Amino acid sequence: MKHLSSFFLFLSLFNLTFYGSTAQNLIQTTCKSFSKNDSRNTYGFCTSSLQAAPASQSATLRGLGMISIRLIQYNVTDTSSHVKMLLKDKKLDPYVKSCLKACVDLYSNAIPDIKLAMQSYNTKKYYDAGIQISAIIASAATCEDGFKEKEGVVSPLTKRNDNTIQLSAIALSVMNLVTNNNG
Repeated sequence: MKHLSSFFLFLSLFNLTFYGSTAQNLIQTTCKSFSKNDSRNTYGFCTSSLQAAPASQSATLRGLGMISIRLIQYNVTDTSSHVKMLLKDKKLDPYVKSCLKACVDLYSNAIPDIKLAMQSYNTKKYYDAGIQISAIIASAATCEDGFKEKEGVVSPLTKRNDNTIQLSAIALSVMNLVTNNNG
């Protein structure tokens, strides 16, 4: 009996290790495949973003798609809150304040877009999900571009906008792989 319980313990550990490493391989392979084909995606950003989600440790390719969409949702929601916090600063330059107001509108509008993208993805309407995620890329780019319209103004949201764009590009790339694999 002792040998039988040891065998089951070994088998359980083997399954955890095998499936965990398979998921890690899936993340690495997925990130490699589109980081070389898409200048918006860096391999390191892709792997660290996807691996940060606990569910990624056992995810399928389709599961990685949903994880990537959730990451966009967290990012967009957090960025919207961050911009609202920045707008509370009474010493803001009027031009920066107007840009931030535009950004808060863009990011607030992106929240329902990402929820709709999740619904579309869940029902395998990948084309619709892609359009909704592309709109989020456009929102982040528009937010960043607003600061560039006046010389000498530095966007306080560059990193957040870049992250939104990269996370969205990851989701689009995963959806493309899922679609090509008859997801």
